[in-house]
Amino acid sequence: MAMEGSTLLCVPLVAKTVEQMAADMAAAKAAGADLVEIRVDHLSTFRPREDLEFLLKGRPLPAIVTYRPKWEGGEYEGDDNRRFEALRIAMDLGAEYVDIELKVAEEFVRLISGKKPENFKLIVSSHNYQSTPSSEELGSLVARIQAVGADIVKIVTTAVDIVDVTRMLQVIVHCQVPVIGLVMGERGMIFRLLCPKFGGYLTFGSLDVGKESAPGQPTISDLLNVYNIRKITADTKVYGIIGKPVGHSKGPILHNAAFKSVGLNAVYVPLLVDDLANFLSAYSSPDFAGFSCTIPHKEAAVRCCDEVDPIAKSIGAVNTIIRRPADGKLVGYNTDYIGAISAIEDGIRGSRAKDAAVSPLAGKLFVVIGAGGAGKALAYGAKEKGARIVIANRTYERARELANLIGGRALTLAELESFHPEEGMILANTTSIGMHPNVIDTPLSKQALRSYAVVFDAVYTPKVTRLLREAEESGAAVVSGLEMFIRQAMGQFELFTGLAAPESLMRNIISRL
Repeated sequence: MAMEGSTLLCVPLVAKTVEQMAADMAAAKAAGADLVEIRVDHLSTFRPREDLEFLLKGRPLPAIVTYRPKWEGGEYEGDDNRRFEALRIAMDLGAEYVDIELKVAEEFVRLISGKKPENFKLIVSSHNYQSTPSSEELGSLVARIQAVGADIVKIVTTAVDIVDVTRMLQVIVHCQVPVIGLVMGERGMIFRLLCPKFGGYLTFGSLDVGKESAPGQPTISDLLNVYNIRKITADTKVYGIIGKPVGHSKGPILHNAAFKSVGLNAVYVPLLVDDLANFLSAYSSPDFAGFSCTIPHKEAAVRCCDEVDPIAKSIGAVNTIIRRPADGKLVGYNTDYIGAISAIEDGIRGSRAKDAAVSPLAGKLFVVIGAGGAGKALAYGAKEKGARIVIANRTYERARELANLIGGRALTLAELESFHPEEGMILANTTSIGMHPNVIDTPLSKQALRSYAVVFDAVYTPKVTRLLREAEESGAAVVSGLEMFIRQAMGQFELFTGLAAPESLMRNIISRL
């Protein structure tokens, strides 16, 4: 069992047979769960006394028994008397908890009055599959649940926006009785992960992908191994990746492992955000200490920060936001360009020496393919290091616009084919040309690559693109987009923590992923 006062980890059992449920219960214990929820409404056939005896006798973990009806999001379609009787049997057989819906709780409480065993706790629950009510409505819901005689209050809502989660966090912080709170859906994921920080009684983790009992439920393995949920306390600092979509991000795996390796009391979570300004104003507590920012919020982040690093401002994109501890102000940075430029510099030097006073980019002709956010970042970064800039883009107007901003020259991709005014040029592809699944595409012919000493490709799936392979065959030094990805993440870690990034650990994780 978890320590007194800490949030319990509960695995819901949703198998169709009691034999599979028993096997899943053993697997839940092996996975590190504190208790299980036996969802008898999921069983394809259910004989209350025999099946509950089979499941509860010699069980390896404490159990909540739930017989959820269709009208509250469950699977059971019969009358309530049969349900009540099964739950009463579970209580008599020693189940530690029974979960009953608020709508019928008074009736059930009357049925079991005077018969409750000493260590038994009644969970009274309310589910909202549409939205998260206002703070006032949630407050009165808690009062109604307490009034019917609940030992534990359970409120489950749905996040339409990530801001909804703040109302539920207030409920669990201020409630005087134990509360199981949950916010369903991907926008509510942060609630499930931060339960221990705010004092929730338990949080659910499925045994495996596909065995969830509600939308947005993480696996117990991710809770324990990616988010280190056992280490989250009231003092834990929260970091996260703001994006839409965000579910694919490897940031949580990378940053949580890095935090753990330096012994930092912090967690890094996925934040599915629709409106950046609303999110930042709702999560304004000093405990929300910093954020990575990805598509489509990098430009909006420039406007939402109180201060922006000069180069990030020139680029017009912020990928890292720090809440300054001294005054709570939000400060924006861009580690994308630092990651790419330092990788290219080291590619030129032929090693990872970082102490040369003058950049090896100084005076070099630096050709950027692409005029979007990444192209802009690399162009400004290289310009700052003293390079002469050429922007090549499919549409000439976009190239000219960026070239005018930066004080460089503009070309079309077709013109780039025959552009070689000097030897030893540097090429940086910032477009998605050559990205999986279109791996046979390349922005420039092998013939044209002969004039370049160094070629960088921002694409890192696959790790070796056709552009890089042909550049290497043409004698150029090549720099992978993976290198930029690792370095921008290390830059973020250093901004978040003020500590040197655990480079070898982060590189090992990326290569495993």
